[in-house]
Amino acid sequence: MRHIGLIAGAAAAALVAAGAITYAVAEEEGAAAPRTPGTESADAGFARDMAVHHQQAVEMSYIVRDRTKDAEVRGLAYDIAQTQANQRGMLLGWLDLWELPKVSSEPPMTWMGMGGSAAGKDGALMPGMATNTELRRLQGLSGREAEVFWLQLMTDHHKGGVHMAKGCVQRCTVGAEKRLARGMVESQESELRLMGEMLKERGAAPR
Repeated sequence: MRHIGLIAGAAAAALVAAGAITYAVAEEEGAAAPRTPGTESADAGFARDMAVHHQQAVEMSYIVRDRTKDAEVRGLAYDIAQTQANQRGMLLGWLDLWELPKVSSEPPMTWMGMGGSAAGKDGALMPGMATNTELRRLQGLSGREAEVFWLQLMTDHHKGGVHMAKGCVQRCTVGAEKRLARGMVESQESELRLMGEMLKERGAAPR
């Protein structure tokens, strides 16, 4: 099945997650001087915002697993949930390592120069995030309807995630975090192509 390769990627991501924080510590300790990001840095902002963004992807993926029996959708949902849960743990771990707060007084996306954009409408704090109304709708659907709506929501979610990850690649300074962001771009763009195919097979399209 098409998602098998993605699941293999999730397994590899889990192995990376197991050593990523240790690697980041070694990288910093090996430098001439500590390079701990500041609380308003792009590194900290990306870690905070992407942790929140990822948490919703995990939530949506587990919702659809309970709303359909389609093996391909369930497999992709599991892959996304496991990968993004691992990555979220890495991001929060770095904030702990840097002794920085996990919540900022600044609006989401401030680190990307987008803090003034509308955020928080019906729970959608950042680009691509589903609203509370959309999440409730997903919970009430089943079968093909749930599959299509989840694929549409996750397509929007990934597009927002890719935009944020590219922002970190451009602005972040910690090498391990920049590499993680590049990996997010590659994996989520691959999943976007797959989800486009799956929507087409179901007679639907991205929103």
